[in-house]
Amino acid sequence: MTSQPKSSLPWRTRLAISFLSTLTNLTCRPDGTVNRRLLSFLDLQAPPNGKPIKSVSSSDIIVDSTRNLWFRLFSPSGPLATNSNLPVFIFFHGGGFTFLSPSSKAYDAVCRRFARKLPAFVISVNYRRTPEHRYPAQYDDGFDVLKFLDENRDAVLPKNDLSRCFLAGDSAGANLAHHVAVRASQTGFRKVKLIGLVSIQPFFGGEERTDAENRLVGSRSFLVSVPRTDWCWKVFLPIGSNRDHGASNVSGPNAVDISGLEFPKTVVFVGGFDPLQDWQRSYYDWLKKSGKDATLIEYPNMVHAFYVFPELSEATTLIMQVKDFVGNCMSNA
Repeated sequence: MTSQPKSSLPWRTRLAISFLSTLTNLTCRPDGTVNRRLLSFLDLQAPPNGKPIKSVSSSDIIVDSTRNLWFRLFSPSGPLATNSNLPVFIFFHGGGFTFLSPSSKAYDAVCRRFARKLPAFVISVNYRRTPEHRYPAQYDDGFDVLKFLDENRDAVLPKNDLSRCFLAGDSAGANLAHHVAVRASQTGFRKVKLIGLVSIQPFFGGEERTDAENRLVGSRSFLVSVPRTDWCWKVFLPIGSNRDHGASNVSGPNAVDISGLEFPKTVVFVGGFDPLQDWQRSYYDWLKKSGKDATLIEYPNMVHAFYVFPELSEATTLIMQVKDFVGNCMSNA
């Protein structure tokens, strides 16, 4: 029998992932509710900081207080800010549409890295979460942030003409970024111009069980498992829908035809130990078949969300590949 490949994660990262997976499972109740009190205890927070830390400052900007829609703006300073017309990187965090926020320590840290390394103004969006708010609340929030930027540029980024905007996200955030990109391509803006989409291990799915979903189970599934993704889809999708809904199976039977849209150039990142990898490759293939400019970058030994663990050299590599993608898009815009 051929031995199965093993993920090359250090023990520290494996321990952190195992701890996070166990605690996350404890917060998801069988009745489709979530233990927010326990989550608030586990989700360590980072406040905004107007004083630059490693040449990046941050501030929180309210879009709509009635639905708790806001974003954290990460602004490069010092030598990084010599060009006021830096790219604008609009980021949606992961967490199965249910967990985490821009103020979660891991996402605050990774957005600071993006702001510093690209460099770019990073806008990390706090969108409504499930199960309290089902589809399409998250997509509405993401799109409304773009509208807010388009209408309030002078208040948010007065020296930036918003001609170099990117949508980005990981996991559920990458799903959200895709659907916001579709809406934006169908609508258009006065000032905001989207020139790129960064899709990091997007959370897509369908009724069919893929090879990776069947193979990467138990201790081999790490941060993502089929039972958990099924739970996340159940509390996100409209009641009565299945996983072939267009929100989850974007390249499936209910897919939106984007062939005629001016869809942004896209890069898709995939991990070889991510149970979602087959859906992610199908997404890339669908983009290509739809006539879109898309690039696929694979990390054969990496798990879901590996790039948020700074101790991994692959996390740094991914950030630099995003930097190269951003630079390429800007030079061809």
